[in-house]
Amino acid sequence: MKRIALLGMPNTGKSTFFNRITGASARVGNWPGVTIDLMGAKVIMGGEMVEVVDLPGIYDLHGFSDDEQVVRHFLENNAIDLALIILNSCQLDRQLSLALQLKQLNLPCLLLLNMADEAKRFGVTVDADKMSQQLDLPVMMMSAKYGEGYKPAFDAITHALRNAQPVMPQQMHDKLAADDAIEQQMEQVLKSAVQIPPRLSDDLTTKLDRVMLHPWLGLPIFFGVMYLLFQAIFLLGKPLQDGINWALLAFKDGALVPLLASAPAWVSGLLIDGIYNGVGTVAAFVPIIVLFFLFMAIVEDTGYLSRAAFLMDALMARMGLDGRSFVMLLLGFGCNVPALMGTRVMRSRALRLLTMLVIPLSLCSARLQVFLFISAAIFSPKAAPLVLFSLYLMSFATALLTALIFKRRLVSHEPFVLEMPPYRFPTLRQMVLRGWHEVRHFLNRASKFIVAGVVLVWLLTHFPAGVAPGSSATWAGQIGAWMAPILDPVGINNQLAIALIFGFVAKEIVIGSLAVIYGMEGAALSQHMAGSLDWVQAYSFMLFTLIYTPCLSTIATLKSESKSLRYVAMALAWSLGLAWVVSFVFYQTARALGY
Repeated sequence: MKRIALLGMPNTGKSTFFNRITGASARVGNWPGVTIDLMGAKVIMGGEMVEVVDLPGIYDLHGFSDDEQVVRHFLENNAIDLALIILNSCQLDRQLSLALQLKQLNLPCLLLLNMADEAKRFGVTVDADKMSQQLDLPVMMMSAKYGEGYKPAFDAITHALRNAQPVMPQQMHDKLAADDAIEQQMEQVLKSAVQIPPRLSDDLTTKLDRVMLHPWLGLPIFFGVMYLLFQAIFLLGKPLQDGINWALLAFKDGALVPLLASAPAWVSGLLIDGIYNGVGTVAAFVPIIVLFFLFMAIVEDTGYLSRAAFLMDALMARMGLDGRSFVMLLLGFGCNVPALMGTRVMRSRALRLLTMLVIPLSLCSARLQVFLFISAAIFSPKAAPLVLFSLYLMSFATALLTALIFKRRLVSHEPFVLEMPPYRFPTLRQMVLRGWHEVRHFLNRASKFIVAGVVLVWLLTHFPAGVAPGSSATWAGQIGAWMAPILDPVGINNQLAIALIFGFVAKEIVIGSLAVIYGMEGAALSQHMAGSLDWVQAYSFMLFTLIYTPCLSTIATLKSESKSLRYVAMALAWSLGLAWVVSFVFYQTARALGY
């Protein structure tokens, strides 16, 4: 099977092109370094199966960051039939050097000049034919985002594959050391084939940045945008969630209960009260999670996160971090795992470790499900968005506090360099792919962690045999009683304690666990929790869930990225201790004030 490698600098649209050519759901974001791991897909091209590999974006083939080493190691250890070099047409004066470095490896190459639409808007003209003659390799103009020039590029790729001879790994070792005459050749090609105006004008970007990057208004605007995002999620997502709850309840009462009426009590209990109620309660949040990622895709792909990094850099520097750390925190809102892997763009190990220490404090989408459910059950429709927004602010506060405490142990002097992309709006196709990617991710986890978790919770709340389900005599009740001296001072009862234990595996299990523990789902579960918890207990539980140990996937990523078991143990101990202290202070203070 032939192999194509996608190469280029960060933020050139490699992942967008990968999505278009493969139909895969690679993450597409307008932030340098968003492609942080190898992603591959198999497609039919020219009547044969071809593997397309999306390599991390790099600035220099001969650099020593983790991403640059990943690319070199891949080239040195894998046969390549065709290298697709993707550059930003507007930044050829800075990016052509990478193409020349790759050309020196004698790889079969095809140069794709992406973002041709922006080049036209900025007044950049490129003579692709002349550049092709100068470089002695095919050059194509295209826009991966809108599909302009994609068909000719696809045909050229298919043609190149037919005639290409694979370059074997052993041929790469000596060639990767060569770096002679690249600067001189780049200057000659640019002077001959590219005409760049004295200033690349983008009136919209300039006007927006006057407001968005205002030294006093920039940050309030950013947090205002995030607050409106949460309001929109509640406004649009609640009716969809109610509709799914109604459909799940109708299916349960109309089909599932009659079907299992003659089954043994333990079978129907496990299937209905355990698996169906648990997974169904979590599944009701899929529309809200999809909305969250659709809105976040817009925020990311517009280039606004780069502005947020710029605005926050001065504050983050006081905490031993930089603007990239802030962006990784924001990416952690989706999932902590890719955010942790995204720290590979940082060359300083100390900065990476400090950033990785604070990322698990991000309010990820799995925690979001818990907070959406409890906020809607306990608080009024007007108060719920404010509660959720306050938890996001608390996420930032605990992250900054953590960085402030540990910055003297993890000192970095790496300078912060940021490329500010123009404002862009994601296409409908990009947003749909992003939403589908998250639904698929949820279904994948539901088929593993969530089902296994709710089954185990059901067993703990129904055994040993002969005791009342959910009572203090069950195994779950015994575990809750054992944890009571630790969690009672923060307002967390036995039932919530069991949910926290399973949240250690995956935070999505927490709501499913509560559905199994209480033997209810949907609206009935919400009403029961509203009657059994006051707002102080509920908020203390949410604070603890926000801060305490991350899921197993995040812990595994921490271990693989830090390569230090001691560091992981320290990170877990710190988050657990911090969670208890913050919840304790809030709960005891609220009770002392008479709430």
